[in-house]
Amino acid sequence: MSTMPTTDPTDLLARRCRELVDIPSVSGDEGALEELVPLVHAELHRIAKRCIAGERAGQTLQATALVNEAYLRLIDVRRVNWQNRAHFLAMSARLMRRILVEVARSKRYQK
Repeated sequence: MSTMPTTDPTDLLARRCRELVDIPSVSGDEGALEELVPLVHAELHRIAKRCIAGERAGQTLQATALVNEAYLRLIDVRRVNWQNRAHFLAMSARLMRRILVEVARSKRYQK
């Protein structure tokens, strides 16, 4: 029986985290991975809140939506050689700032 690729965001995040994490105790350990995914998501949510806090009043994108958009873009990244957790989080923060700029530009363009 062939396994069809899943489109469930949680499964995709888990698979991507498995690819990104270079901690030996996590690779291959489903229990550790299940603990890791919520921690990564929580950290990304904190970063998103900080990014949004620096935006102008009237900015409508919420932290969860920003994390989700960043996640969708991160799962497509294939060419990055993730060095460690700090590198992943720094690149995630940079991506979130880019998303906020894109949203602001599109709103300005619509005016």
